[in-house]
Amino acid sequence: MTETTASTAWLVTGAGGILGRDVLAELNAAPGTEVTGRTRGELDITDPEDVRAAVAAHHVVVNCAAWTDVDGAEADEAAATAVNGMGVRHLAHACAETGAVLLHVSTDYVLPGDAGRPYAEDAPTGPLNAYGRGKLLGERMVAELLPRTGYTVRTAWLYGTHGHNFVATMLELASRRATVDVVADQYGQPTWSAVLARQVAVLGRAALAGRAPAGVYHGTAAGRTTWYGLAREVYRLSGLDPERLRPVGSAAFPRPAVRPAYGVLGHAGWARAGVSCQPSWRDQLAAALETPRFAEPAAAARAAALTLVAG
Repeated sequence: MTETTASTAWLVTGAGGILGRDVLAELNAAPGTEVTGRTRGELDITDPEDVRAAVAAHHVVVNCAAWTDVDGAEADEAAATAVNGMGVRHLAHACAETGAVLLHVSTDYVLPGDAGRPYAEDAPTGPLNAYGRGKLLGERMVAELLPRTGYTVRTAWLYGTHGHNFVATMLELASRRATVDVVADQYGQPTWSAVLARQVAVLGRAALAGRAPAGVYHGTAAGRTTWYGLAREVYRLSGLDPERLRPVGSAAFPRPAVRPAYGVLGHAGWARAGVSCQPSWRDQLAAALETPRFAEPAAAARAAALTLVAG
């Protein structure tokens, strides 16, 4: 996915998050790229004047800022939508004023989750929860205000080197519990944030070069699995016994926000932009587990396994 480009100025919002930090690292490693990162504490995207000032003089804006507390959005939909919907509107409006490209990160939760095959980029939306409704508003703001320079990249089941995520949680639980119950009736595509960051950077360069049509792209790994299937692969690749995991239905973990049962996304859109699709979720996971972020807790889990299983 490596490309060269003339010097360009990029702004990354939400730069302290799982994906934002990887996008910063990816862009900082690219020659001819000037990168500004703004964390939530440094840029409030719900403030239009702050957004306008931040976007000025940048060629590309990558929006990784988001309200990510899915269950919390049910309790305060207005606050969640202020970030995920209207905050995106402010960014899109500022980009429209300056001519900047906007790459906005969204989610499979804008879809109804009742399909039997991967959702195409133009599939009808239908969010099941407040979080999804707010994210869908953000997508619509990008399409409305930036019909030629706005890009929405939907992702799902994201894990990475930074922050809390499912893969890290499974390894941490492996050190404390002999058995772990994991949901086995939700389907998705586990995606390593480092791979998505690379794909987003390439899409941004293709957009600047006029090779990528504006619109929706699906930034998830190839293939599909369940949370239980992902957990088993985490254990297997980490040298732990997958039989310590027990499959359960979603009803075993009642949550305020309904989760879609099927969040598998199709990737046909990348071909029109000349950008490669992501590798399989298994290949991504195998590479991620070799990094210290996951290799060290995996080693700790293996050390604890004898005591846990014997006990």
